[in-house]
Amino acid sequence: MDATILEVQSRNAEEKAKDLLAEDFIPAEFSGKGVDNMSFKMDYQTFRRIFNKAGNNTVIDLVIDGKKGPNVLVGEVQYHPVSGNMIHVDFRNVKMDEEITTNIPLTFVGTAPAVKNLSGIFMSKMDEVEVKCLPNALVHSIEVSIDSLEDFHSFVRVKDLVVPPGIAILNEPEDLVAVVVEPRAEEEAAPVAATVEGEAAATAEGASAEGEEKEEK
Repeated sequence: MDATILEVQSRNAEEKAKDLLAEDFIPAEFSGKGVDNMSFKMDYQTFRRIFNKAGNNTVIDLVIDGKKGPNVLVGEVQYHPVSGNMIHVDFRNVKMDEEITTNIPLTFVGTAPAVKNLSGIFMSKMDEVEVKCLPNALVHSIEVSIDSLEDFHSFVRVKDLVVPPGIAILNEPEDLVAVVVEPRAEEEAAPVAATVEGEAAATAEGASAEGEEKEEK
């Protein structure tokens, strides 16, 4: 996978996070085994566009103050609890010749016959898998075909996933990824709800009638 270039600027210790955010910059930290920690600031909109495209599992080439920097992955993004805006980013150092452990999202594709023909309900049991690979083997997502879910006894397990060369999935092979379940739960919920509602109405009517009898006496 081609790396993505992100230009950042060195950040002075005197520059406070709230001041940077007010100027439409995001404060960021870089760290990793065997490297010196560094503090950066970067244009909010530039990083937002790159992160929306790259996510957490695309190698980014940092350009620091106009000079080539290290290869990184986005480790963590912190968001403001009210506005939802990004307020801080942690970058993770990456060595292109060393394997890394990370998570890759799953994308479900196809049509489950058990949904189409049996009115079943599709359920995903996981939305990402943990993998180990060299950084240049990373992909944005792993496609999961659900065409094999023909009935309510069919499953997609980790061992059924087709992954690109160089990627090893660390989840247990028998872990469930996706199933189709019978719509029984929803069908049973309706009569129960109707019964409860009917009992509540009957109780209310009884209480009303009892009150009228007392008034007549």
